[in-house]
Amino acid sequence: ISFTGGSAPMGVSMRDGVRLAAAEINAKGGVLGRKIELVERDDEAKNERGVQVAQELINKEHVVATVGYINTGVALASQRFYQQAKIPVMNNVATGSIVTKQFANQPENYVFRNSANDTIQSAMIVDEAITRRGFKKPAILADSTNYGQLGREDLEKVLDKKGVKPVAVEKYNIGDVDMTAQLLRAKQAGADVVLTYGIGPELAQIANGMQKLGWKVPIVGSWTLSMANFIDNAGKNGNGTRMPQTFIQDPNTPKRKAFIDAYVKAYNPPQGRMPSPVSAAQGYDSIYLLAAAIKQAGSTDGPKIKDALENLKAPVEGVVTTYNHPFTKTDHEAITANIPVFGEVKGNRVVY
Repeated sequence: ISFTGGSAPMGVSMRDGVRLAAAEINAKGGVLGRKIELVERDDEAKNERGVQVAQELINKEHVVATVGYINTGVALASQRFYQQAKIPVMNNVATGSIVTKQFANQPENYVFRNSANDTIQSAMIVDEAITRRGFKKPAILADSTNYGQLGREDLEKVLDKKGVKPVAVEKYNIGDVDMTAQLLRAKQAGADVVLTYGIGPELAQIANGMQKLGWKVPIVGSWTLSMANFIDNAGKNGNGTRMPQTFIQDPNTPKRKAFIDAYVKAYNPPQGRMPSPVSAAQGYDSIYLLAAAIKQAGSTDGPKIKDALENLKAPVEGVVTTYNHPFTKTDHEAITANIPVFGEVKGNRVVY
């Protein structure tokens, strides 16, 4: 997990969702008569730190599975150690399309995911901006990480299928505080909508930079536009921004209400708002999916857990969805295109 820097809202929310699920399962007797024990590490959103953490968790802590990976780059750098050790990884936040395919050509694949991959999200973003809202001249602003650049490629592929060429494709780095140059190029190219792939702090610089230029076009981007550090740093400049979401902090089912109430009671977040609701919900669900697989396998042996995940017999009721046969041997993506919805920033939160 990443608890530090720009990714912190995702990392902290995910961890807290994981802790809630583990506590609930342990209160009911655990799995196979044993309590779930969480071993937590901060990868600081750095690939090299992720590699160290993976080796430590496998060789020193002897973990039976790992949940997490906030950042696509860290996932791609670190997963190979779990693959070699035959220990399942449940990616519950990272969305790079390639993440679950890294070892797809090997006889066994230990990498699973229960977040909406970027193939799904890029199609939704383009559908919203071009098909539903009729914009003709998109600009793409993406950060320079694996996440940003792989997401940009996915966006360009979907636009190309619709016969649309972006009028500007701009890149920026994590930590950049001035997007004027990129935004000016997009504005001068006649962009009528801005499509984004990045994380909260820099996304807020985009919204605020547009305001400074007196240039107002809609922002439609990946799910990270729901992060607290976008909403709070952008303030009113973020209103109207839209993004795909697997979960919105709205108690519209009994399961979601119970989860939201438990989260707010346990962690008392500012304004009662989860820093990253999607990360919290997916973190929570990832533990229930793993627990179901361990129970079905009757074992904490990696290959047996993997086989059980690929053939889960009983439905798993999660916060995002009820998972019915979420994985197969060749498909390790639990979230399908029909699950995410569109969220919009309104006031200081995301609404349907």
